Amino acid sequence: MHGPFTTRPELRGRQGAVSSTHWLATAAGLRILDRGGNAFDAAVATGFVLQVVEPHLNGPGGEFPAIFHHADSGETRVICAQGVAPAAADIAGFRAMGVTSIPGNGLLPVVVPGAFDGWMLMLRDYGSLTLREVLTPAITYAAEGHPVLPRVSRTIGDLAGFFKEHWPTSYATWVPGGEVPAPWSYFKNPDLAATWTRLIAQAEAASETREGQIEAARDIFYRGFVAEKIAAFLAEGPVMDESGAAHPGVLQASDLAAWRASYEEPQSLEYEGWTVCKTGPWGQGPAFLQALQILKGRDLSAMDPLGAGFVHLVTEALKLVQADRDAYYGDPAFAEVPMTALLSESYAAQRLGQISETASFDFRPGSLPGFEEQLAICGEVLRDLLGKGAVYEPTMAHLAESEAKGRGDTCHLDVIDRFGNVVSVTPSGGWFQSSPVIPGLGFALSTRAQMFWLTEGLPSSLAPGRRPRTTLTPSLAIHRDGRRFSFGTPGGDQQDQWQLPFFLRVAHHGMGLQQALDAPLFHNMHAPSSFAPRTSQPGRLVIEETFGAAEIEALRARGHDVEVVAPHSLGRLTAALREPDGSLRAAATPASVQAYAMVF
Repeated sequence: MHGPFTTRPELRGRQGAVSSTHWLATAAGLRILDRGGNAFDAAVATGFVLQVVEPHLNGPGGEFPAIFHHADSGETRVICAQGVAPAAADIAGFRAMGVTSIPGNGLLPVVVPGAFDGWMLMLRDYGSLTLREVLTPAITYAAEGHPVLPRVSRTIGDLAGFFKEHWPTSYATWVPGGEVPAPWSYFKNPDLAATWTRLIAQAEAASETREGQIEAARDIFYRGFVAEKIAAFLAEGPVMDESGAAHPGVLQASDLAAWRASYEEPQSLEYEGWTVCKTGPWGQGPAFLQALQILKGRDLSAMDPLGAGFVHLVTEALKLVQADRDAYYGDPAFAEVPMTALLSESYAAQRLGQISETASFDFRPGSLPGFEEQLAICGEVLRDLLGKGAVYEPTMAHLAESEAKGRGDTCHLDVIDRFGNVVSVTPSGGWFQSSPVIPGLGFALSTRAQMFWLTEGLPSSLAPGRRPRTTLTPSLAIHRDGRRFSFGTPGGDQQDQWQLPFFLRVAHHGMGLQQALDAPLFHNMHAPSSFAPRTSQPGRLVIEETFGAAEIEALRARGHDVEVVAPHSLGRLTAALREPDGSLRAAATPASVQAYAMVF
C-alpha cells in the first residue's frame, strides 16, 4: 500500500475549496469565494483565467462539459458547452475536397465555440456576481501579463516557423516582436483583454441588471462583434493544416447565431454507496460507469491497489468499454445510443466473463441486438487503424521522442463552496495550436470536428449540427452518507483511465485525496486514438515505475506490452470533497508541477 507521506498536504477548511490545473486560476477562484461569490461564480472566474494562463490547453474559442450539484435544490445537472458541427459540414462536402480523414488543426475541423455560452449559462442561472466581477481576473492577466510556462514557450518555439509562414495572425500574437516568449517571462495578450473589455462595456450599456448584462454578453459573442470577426476571418479562405494542404473553414455566422449551451441530466450509476455522475454519450464519460459496473463483479477491496492484479483487471475492463465507446457512443440527438443496455448488470457480467488472466490484443466491442450493421461498419472503419503506431494524447506528448507538434490538450477545475454547491468542469479546445488566431480577438477556434468519422452509419459520423463525441469527462459523485466529491483530469483518451484507479482507491481502500493522487498511475494505448490521425498500439500498457519492478514484471508475464515511465508523469488530476459535516478537502496532482488546490 502507498505510504502515509504525500508530495503535498491534503488541504482542509470550511469556507471554500478550489483545485485546478494552474495555480493562478485556482487563486482567482478562491478570491471570488473569499469576496462572497459562490462555487458557480468561482468556477466561471477560474475557467476564464485558465484560458489565459494555459493557452496551449484551452481557449475562449473552445468548449467544456460541466457537472454540478446545486445545494439548495438538491439537483445534479450537466451543462453541455460543446459546440456542434456547422450546417455546411457534411461527409459528401468534405470528401469532395479530397479529404478522407479530418485534420486535427486548421479551419476545416472548426466547430461552434461553446465555452463562452456555457459559462454565461452557469453564471446567469446559478451565480451571484456580475459579468465584470468574474471576468476581471482573466482580463488582468491578459492585459498585465502572466508567467509563461516552460512548455508553452517550447510549444510556441516549435510552431513559430509554421505560424510565420502559414498562420501570420498566430505569429503576431504568440511571437510578439519576432521573439519566442522565454520560460517564466511575462506574456500579455492585449487583443484578448480588449475583446473582453469591449464585450463588458457593451453588455453593461445594454442592461442595468446582472442577468440582463449576461444575456447581452451572450448575444454580443454569438451575434455581435465577436461573431462578425470570426465569420469575416473564415470567409477569407483556406489555410494550411497538418494534412499538408490548405482547406477552408465551413463555419458561418448563422451557425454561431443558432447555437446555445444547454442543460442535461447526468448519466449515473450506483457504486459502493456513491451515485457517480458523468455526461451523456456525446462524451466518453459513460465508459467510466460501464467499467464500474463490470468491476462490481470482483472484490476490489481485497485487492492491492498498487498490485499487478488490480492493474490488469482495471486495464482489461477499460479496453472493453473503450471498444463499446467507439462502436456505440455519439450525440444521442442524432443517433440511438443503447446506454440502458450498456450499463445493465447482465451486460456487465457478460463483459466481465471476457476478461482472462492474460492481456487482450483484440478490439472487442460487445454485440447488442439491433446494432449488427453499425457494429460491422465500426469494425471496418477501425480495422485498418489498429496497430498503426502510437499517437500520444497531448498530455502524453512528453513521452514521445519529440513534442507532438500541433496538439493541444485540456484543463480541469473543481470548486466547492461553504453552501455545499459543487462544480466539476473540464475546459478544452481552442488552444493556440488548433487554428489561426482571429484578428482583433486574440483567440483561436476549436477543431473538435476532427473526432468525427467520414463514414456513414456511425453515431459519431460527421453531420451538420451534431456534437462530436469528445473525450472530455468531468466527474461528480455523491455518497449516501452526504459526501460530495468532484474530480477530473486532462488527457484525451486517458482521462477516465486515470480517474478510475483514483476513484477506486478512494472508494475501496480508504486513501485520502492527495494520497490517491500521488499513487502511481497507468493507462493503455490499445484503442484507436480519438484524435487525428487515429492510430493505436494494441496491448500497450503505460505504467509509472513506482509500481515497482516485481509488479511490472508480473504484468509483462500476463502478456501486457509494458512501457515504463517516470514517477508522476501520468495524469493531471485535481479533486475536492465535502464531508457530511460541511468541512472541505482538496488536492492536486504533482504531475507537471502547476496544478494547485487551495482551501480556506
